Amino acid sequence: MAIEISDVAEARRYEARIDGASTVAGFAQYIRTDELIAFVHTEVSPECEGKGVGSALVRASLDEARAAGLRVLATCPFYAGWIARHPAYGDLLYQARSKVSD
Repeated sequence: MAIEISDVAEARRYEARIDGASTVAGFAQYIRTDELIAFVHTEVSPECEGKGVGSALVRASLDEARAAGLRVLATCPFYAGWIARHPAYGDLLYQARSKVSD
């Protein structure tokens, strides 16, 4: 089973397809700026759950974020949990850097 991931920029989401199927097995919705990509929602079709579709979406999208030099804001619980279990991706997480003045 091959899971193909593509960035469908006009829909602002990554899509997963299994074995070249025309139907989408899952997607990860995002909001992107020049410096940041926020993953806000991930969904896998019920018949594709447990087949690694969600993990493939996260890994591919985070690898692309790294290559593009983007910070990641994981507001989607699936992304947040996946990154917590894969600390090699923790360096991508956005850290608020506001400075408090007296």
